[in-house]
Amino acid sequence: MARLFAGLMIGAVVLTLSAKNVRADETSDKTIVEIAAANDSFKTLVAAVKAAGLVETLSGKGPFTVFAPTDEAFKKVPEKVLADLLKPENKDKLVAVLTYHVVPGKVMAADVVKLKSAKTVQGSEAKITVKEGNVSIDKANVVKTDIVAKNGVIHVIDAVILPPAK
Repeated sequence: MARLFAGLMIGAVVLTLSAKNVRADETSDKTIVEIAAANDSFKTLVAAVKAAGLVETLSGKGPFTVFAPTDEAFKKVPEKVLADLLKPENKDKLVAVLTYHVVPGKVMAADVVKLKSAKTVQGSEAKITVKEGNVSIDKANVVKTDIVAKNGVIHVIDAVILPPAK
């Protein structure tokens, strides 16, 4: 139950990133938040980032690496769970889920493939696997890489990832 709840929070927090609607060549002058806010595929993520009070942080100097689930990934999360995460009384859980999708520093795809894990802003390690040319973080597949922002980079994933239960 705790992992499901955490997963929903992540879904609520993480901007919904659509690989076909974001082009890396058009994003280098915008922050991570500006990229998400300018794209209709990021409505859920933007709402979650606002609810968590993370807009200023993710608009800051950084750099940050964000592993962002797609709209399809968010559709896998029950609506009730997402709605619950966006409630003010669940802000801490939402922050935990969202910050589990963020790694400090600018970690480009060429560097990600050399890692076995990455320490997230949330504080836990997320497992990175490279198999037959495909990269995953925890159990989410990386479907688009290196969407460069002026304060970091976005890698699109096909599932919402959850921090380990404490």
